[in-house]
Amino acid sequence: MATYSDEGVVLRTMRLGEADRIVTLATPEHGKVRAVAKGIRKTKSRLSGRLEPLTHVSMMCWRGRELDVVSQVEAIEHFKAIRGDLERVPVAMTMLEVVDHVALERHPMPEMFRMLVGALRTLEERLSPALLGSFLWKLLVLEGVGPSIDQCAGCGSKGELVAFDAGEGGFLCRSCRRGQAVGAETVSLIQQVLSGGLRSALDQPPSRATAEAERLAMLATEYHLDRRVRSAHRGAEISTAGWQGWSSTSSSDTAHDVRAPGTGAEEEAGAGLPPLAS
Repeated sequence: MATYSDEGVVLRTMRLGEADRIVTLATPEHGKVRAVAKGIRKTKSRLSGRLEPLTHVSMMCWRGRELDVVSQVEAIEHFKAIRGDLERVPVAMTMLEVVDHVALERHPMPEMFRMLVGALRTLEERLSPALLGSFLWKLLVLEGVGPSIDQCAGCGSKGELVAFDAGEGGFLCRSCRRGQAVGAETVSLIQQVLSGGLRSALDQPPSRATAEAERLAMLATEYHLDRRVRSAHRGAEISTAGWQGWSSTSSSDTAHDVRAPGTGAEEEAGAGLPPLAS
């Protein structure tokens, strides 16, 4: 059986049988990887604690036909500050969920991986109000569906942009306006993020512009994915259940056990860009 080595960020996990777990990771060289961590749920497993969601790892896997098998893994970063902050957890889990939906299996994604790790490192250092929105806007650009920010997406006018419509592909002038009304400060912030001024954008204090930029980014992301990003709408649960409550009830570890492919049981269902720096 062929083996390979790579880095990875654990996006989510799913129980498999009595003691195993299916782990979904974002990797730079092998794209999205789904691999079995054998015996990981046993008390004395050497893999235990190293393959939890939101962990950056170095790993070696055996390649399988449908699911790979983790043979070795070492944790690089646990992002403990994120895990210990109920405000940062939803931001991180939203990033992981979006990457899970966007990434393709077996397709290298070095830029997306670098962006994800860069965003998580930034979040580990501080909770910038512009971070999640910036991550999503840059992800959309990497996917080739970034917004028109320098001219009206409807008529091409270079005039003032006052509205946003995901279906139109970006911001709209007064003559073409439809969708969501947008303030000038919000347009300026998003232009800054996508035009090389990310570092300055991340230093901005909370404001209507940072909140609106994040809301529009999520709107555009969900339009592109054609699905709801569940993690983005579950912040209230974190405040009461905490990280453990999130981990035990979210899609990171589904409540249903599954068997290995070919046994007739249901298999796991599918579900960052240059570094997040200027």
